[in-house]
Amino acid sequence: MSKKLTAAAAAAAPASFEEAMAELAQLVTQMEAGQLPLEASVAAYQRGSELVKYCATQLDSVEAQVKVLEGDMLKPFVDAGEAAQ
Repeated sequence: MSKKLTAAAAAAAPASFEEAMAELAQLVTQMEAGQLPLEASVAAYQRGSELVKYCATQLDSVEAQVKVLEGDMLKPFVDAGEAAQ
């Protein structure tokens, strides 16, 4: 497979939030290792940015769904230990 096809496949939208997070973690690991050439580092950063936006959009969507399910009456989480005090 050529590098262009590999890059095109990598740029495809992730199938799920979990897949996006796994790919993002892999990119971070590669970048932190410092072994990527400059061009690959820039491409990894760009892809990471796209994945972060995708994940944020997914989380916003889920939050909206939860608000609908809860009748827009979300309450702050209270720890059982705090409630007893």
